[in-house]
Amino acid sequence: MSSHNSPEIYVPAEVYSPDTESIVYYSSRTRPRYWLHGFLLLLTIFTTLIVGSRLQWEFLNGLPPFFDNNIFPLKWALQGRHLLLGIPFSLTLMLILLAHEMGHYVYCVKYRVAATLPFFIPFPTLFGTFGAFIRIRSPLGSRAALFDIGIAGPIAGFAVALPVLIMSLGLSHVAPAGAAPPDIQFGYPVVFRFVQQVLVASGHAHEIASVPLSRLYLHPVAIAAWVGMFATSLNLLPGGQLDGGHIVFSISPRAHKTVSNLTILALIPMAVYFWAGWLLWAVLLRLSGTRHPAVPLWPEITRGRRALAIFAVIMLTLTLTPTPIASQSLFELPQQWRASR
Repeated sequence: MSSHNSPEIYVPAEVYSPDTESIVYYSSRTRPRYWLHGFLLLLTIFTTLIVGSRLQWEFLNGLPPFFDNNIFPLKWALQGRHLLLGIPFSLTLMLILLAHEMGHYVYCVKYRVAATLPFFIPFPTLFGTFGAFIRIRSPLGSRAALFDIGIAGPIAGFAVALPVLIMSLGLSHVAPAGAAPPDIQFGYPVVFRFVQQVLVASGHAHEIASVPLSRLYLHPVAIAAWVGMFATSLNLLPGGQLDGGHIVFSISPRAHKTVSNLTILALIPMAVYFWAGWLLWAVLLRLSGTRHPAVPLWPEITRGRRALAIFAVIMLTLTLTPTPIASQSLFELPQQWRASR
C-alpha cells in the first residue's frame, strides 16, 4: 500500500468467508484525506493538553488528580501559560497511541494491505481522547497477515507504555496522611504492581515502597501510561473486530463467534460488580456483530505465531483491571444517585 497522493485502484478481489458462506468483494479505495488526519491529530493534541495541564498543576500543588471533578477545564487552561503544563501528559499519551496504530499500519504496508493513516479521536472527556484507529480498505491475503497486523498494535503500544511507566511511577507522590480519597480513584492492573516492586527492589522508589498504589498521587506521565495500558487491555479483549478478536480468528476462525459471545457474556457481570463501562463494551461488541472480515482459511498460522498469541494473553493479564474507575459499577451507581439527592 502506497501512501502518496495519487489515487491507487485496487482490482476487486473475491474472498470466501466461512462465517457468511458468501463472496465478499473489495472495491477501489478513496483518495487519502491527509487534511482530516492532520486536523484530528492537532485537535487531539489540544484536548489532551487541556486535561494534562490541570493534572500537572494538581500534581505540582500536592493535589490528587481530578480533585475538583473539573475534568476538562478549557477556560482555565487557556489562561496565561497553563496550557504548556499539559505537554508531558499529552506528549506521552499521544506517543503511546501513535505507537499502537503505527504498529498496525507498518504491518499493513508489509503485507501490501491498503489502510488509512491513524484517525485520532479528540473528546472533552476524562483523558481528552477516545483513542485512535485505522481503517483497512483491502482484503487480507492470509491468516498470518491478519495475526501480524492484529497483534502488532498492542505490542507496539505496550512496548512504549512499559518504559514510560517504569520511568514515571517513581516520580509519583504519596498522599498526605489523613487525606480524603479523591472522587475519581483509579484501579490498577498487575503491571503497575509489578513495576512498583521492581522499582522498590532496585532502590529507585523509596517513597512509594511501603504504600499501596491507591495511596499515590500519580505523576501525569504515569497517568498517561495508565491510559495506554488500559487501551491495550481493551484492544486485546478476545471478541468481534478488536485486536484480540483478530488474533482469535487467525488462530481458529470457527472459534471466533463462540469466543466473542463468551466475552460479551463475561463483560455483563463485570459491569454489574466492577465498572459500568464494561456494559458499553459489551453492547459495542454485540452491535459490531460476531462476524469477521473474510480471510482465506489456508494456510494456518505457524507455531511461532501461536506462541506469540500466548504473549498477547500475558499482555491482557498484565494490563486488564476489572475496576478501572472505582465505585462506578452498575450496582453502586444507583446507590450514589440516591445518596446525592
